[in-house]
Amino acid sequence: MDDTARIDGVRTHYLNMRREIARVIVGQDAVVEELMIALFAGGHVLLEGVPGLAKTLLISSVARVMDLSFNRIQFTPDLMPSDITGSEVLEEDHGTGQRHFRFIRGPIFADVILADEINRTPPKTQAALLQAMQERQVTAGGQTHDLGNPFFVLATQNPIEQEGTYPLPEAQLDRFMFLVDVGYPSAEEEVAIVKATTGAPRQALTKVLSPERIRALQELVLRVPVTDSVVRYAVELVRRSRPKAEGAPDFVDQYLGGGAGPRASQYLVIGAKARAILDGRYAASIDDVRALARPVLRHRLLTNFHAEAEGVNSSAIIERLLALVK
Repeated sequence: MDDTARIDGVRTHYLNMRREIARVIVGQDAVVEELMIALFAGGHVLLEGVPGLAKTLLISSVARVMDLSFNRIQFTPDLMPSDITGSEVLEEDHGTGQRHFRFIRGPIFADVILADEINRTPPKTQAALLQAMQERQVTAGGQTHDLGNPFFVLATQNPIEQEGTYPLPEAQLDRFMFLVDVGYPSAEEEVAIVKATTGAPRQALTKVLSPERIRALQELVLRVPVTDSVVRYAVELVRRSRPKAEGAPDFVDQYLGGGAGPRASQYLVIGAKARAILDGRYAASIDDVRALARPVLRHRLLTNFHAEAEGVNSSAIIERLLALVK
């Protein structure tokens, strides 16, 4: 089977997953699409929104429509790094009397990880995810343990203004491909949500994809062609977001303390490839890059005090960059 036929198959799988998720999640079409793009691109996702917007339900539903192992980690202020990665315990062989250490795997060892309310735990514990998200490995007691493939971290966080939360370190944020903003439903969607959640229990979701199939689809995304003009556009968009850099506009120097790094350019291109094949197209375009600029850049642009004083956030900066870089 050639790649053209495989891309047609990806579109079919994608629509099947959307249909299954829609049996549980009402609305949030843009959120679901961005989540699917990141999953097929092999990236991690951070969903942000106030409590009660079904962020946790959405992530668990995605795991349920794929034949993947799933663990949920509830982040709390007293959570320790070993509670995530696992720890070594001293065991004694009753026959020989010899003692040895044995590594007990933590909940991070699963295909899909729901890091629920990740910003409710201190940065020391948040950092326990860094190696796992980037290298898909966990190191304990001088030994390295490989995580599964595929491996997705899908985290939720409440807005930083909420009481009892800790801002994620910049290095941690950069490991997430997307920051997805989960907003309130429309009036009609909220009516549908109330009806659905106060009636008869929903039926079980049908599993659509196996781990082997997901790995094959991720490899297919990497083979999607992309022209030099698309890559250069993504790179220029990212470079323009860096204060004091060559070609940076005045409003970037005025409102940003730091811009996006090269990982943002990589995520824009790989995300554009995934978006293209999920839409049934055989090549990524500049429009795909522009469509993903918001979730890719939103958490990578660091606003300064001047921006906060004038009420300018990173989303407003991204809109101005998109208008500037044609």
